[in-house]
Amino acid sequence: MRKVETHILRALLGSEKSIWELLDVNFFTVKAFVDAVNNLFTDGLIAVKEGKLCLTEKGLEIVDERTLDFKSRVCCECEGKRIIPNGRFREVAESFLQLVKDRPMPNPEFFQGYMRERDVIARMALMHYYDDLANKSFIIVGDDDLLSVALALTGMPSRIVVLDIDMRLGEYLDKICGKYGLKIEFYNYDVSDPLPKDLIGKFDVFSSEPLETLSGLKAFLSRGVACLREDGVGYIGLSTAEASTGKWRAVETMLLKMNCVITDIIRDFSKYGTFYETANYEMFTSRFKFPVDRNPGICWYKSSLLRFEVSGCPKPLIKPERKISIKYIDPRDDVTNPFLYMKPKTRRLGKVNLK
Repeated sequence: MRKVETHILRALLGSEKSIWELLDVNFFTVKAFVDAVNNLFTDGLIAVKEGKLCLTEKGLEIVDERTLDFKSRVCCECEGKRIIPNGRFREVAESFLQLVKDRPMPNPEFFQGYMRERDVIARMALMHYYDDLANKSFIIVGDDDLLSVALALTGMPSRIVVLDIDMRLGEYLDKICGKYGLKIEFYNYDVSDPLPKDLIGKFDVFSSEPLETLSGLKAFLSRGVACLREDGVGYIGLSTAEASTGKWRAVETMLLKMNCVITDIIRDFSKYGTFYETANYEMFTSRFKFPVDRNPGICWYKSSLLRFEVSGCPKPLIKPERKISIKYIDPRDDVTNPFLYMKPKTRRLGKVNLK
């Protein structure tokens, strides 16, 4: 029996659970999870009862009930992040919540979806913990999470630059900066294009939640690392929902080749919504062999946070002046992309600078 199937059976031993509750404690890709649930259902080890999954008598026979005698849980206060924002971070969090209320809605064409506001603040608090906030220059590649706004509200960074393909984000940041006196530079940029020369090697900190195809990861990481100074620092998010262990290994190898060393990996640091008015990342439920109720609001999609440092001079795998091609969907690992279930629209990518 595969690990993912064993994990599901053990999760159901304590109590029956909905698909969304099981996904919330899932350690594997969503594709592997769907396949495992279907296999267990077909084999008669689990059943559906009033919209929830439960163990059958056959399933109970192969689960070790002694595991219930041992208890373990993630810290409720920090949610496993091991960092708690305090002091003026609380004030920034309140302001941030107000400012982002009219943010642009996610566009599935750009594979957008944003993390919870509290996770943005926690990411920033971790940066501060490592002295990566005050008087540091930031390059953010893709910012539908609006980390740039939270950073600017602290007044601590010396410079904040956002590279993003979505022009709506640039217009929104321009409005916010004008209204509240924040300083954020925006470049309408596609990572498949060459980097603007004036950004190469100019920043202390790089942050991104990259596209999780191999070519997308290589492009996002290379562009960000190319912008770092000697001994710069990076913060990236990587999920297990879309990225297999093989892809994680590829990311670690990429970073090593770029002269970077991972200092921290904090699992499930950020949580994302997956159903928006404009984007539905839960269409994969059609793959189950039984009906699935609508998600009541569980943020099951999570991203682990990797912090890395450049050991000496950065060596991006893709030269900054080179234009490359990127695959936007990886059906081998991912079943959450809505374009797997509908005809994708033609992408129109432009480039404009807003400052």
